[in-house]
Amino acid sequence: MTTPPAAPPSPTSIAESVRPLVEALVADAARLRLAVSSGPLGARIVDAGIAVPGGIEAGRRIAEICMGGRGRVALTPSDRFSPWSTLVSVSSEDPVMACLASQYAGWSLAAGDFFALGSGPGRAVACVEPLFAELGYADKADTVTLVLETAQTPPEAVVAEIAARSGVPPQAVTLILTPTASLAGTVQIVARTLEVALHKAHALHFPLARIVDGLASAPLPPPAPDFLAAMGRTNDAVLYGGDVHLFVSGPAEAARDLSARLPSGTSRDHGRPFAEVFAAYGCDFYQVDPLLFSPARVTVSALEHGASFTAGSFAPDLVARSFGG
Repeated sequence: MTTPPAAPPSPTSIAESVRPLVEALVADAARLRLAVSSGPLGARIVDAGIAVPGGIEAGRRIAEICMGGRGRVALTPSDRFSPWSTLVSVSSEDPVMACLASQYAGWSLAAGDFFALGSGPGRAVACVEPLFAELGYADKADTVTLVLETAQTPPEAVVAEIAARSGVPPQAVTLILTPTASLAGTVQIVARTLEVALHKAHALHFPLARIVDGLASAPLPPPAPDFLAAMGRTNDAVLYGGDVHLFVSGPAEAARDLSARLPSGTSRDHGRPFAEVFAAYGCDFYQVDPLLFSPARVTVSALEHGASFTAGSFAPDLVARSFGG
């Protein structure tokens, strides 16, 4: 039996890896229908759908920024969920760093009536989440970037917290704002299909060091002007249309077990559009079964054994119902 060669070491800084992507986004703001301004305390604010239209390409590029420059996001044609004929496809050769150290929306930011979850490479600089101790990773940078799923500009208190936690002046903070109901917001949320699988694998206590590579896709929904409907559609794209392929090292039986436990069909709340589930719990996100947040179908390949295991299935009827087809 031949053991695959070890993966090359990751670049030392996610923040440095992503800096060219952030600067290119800002340089192309007019073409991408974005607005760049100086916000509270001099932080750089990139509006991707609040006072400007933003767009699909903006969302694709923001999704790659969310992944810390460690993943690629593409729009690919498919008739799997016709007439919704576009998939948001994601790949990463460093999925743990791309998805958990960067893309995961794990930093809770609140002040007054403002609340948003921060994702992107700035999380690894601040390291306010216990997850980073588990990952054994802490970044250093003189600039930080976060992506916030919000339709509001953060107040001074939030900018001050980000800067203080990151050890940089407020003027070195870039905040990319992507409302859920916007085109850019829709793309960057659906581009989290691989991240959702990594997060659930972590919750299931699968050894993260064994996850070597990853691919994912999910159908791109039309945005909805209502926040609840927009949130429902982007979640349903993953829960009922998401497809993930993980490549792992270690025992084949562990790969089989992971494939069986990862799909959204293992949840008690599976089988209804997410907006209906959310409303049934009085719009209390934390009452929703955590096992629901996972892709519809998962394949796990055990690299040393040449064996692959697939579990779960798509629900095109629920995708159509959610998307308005």
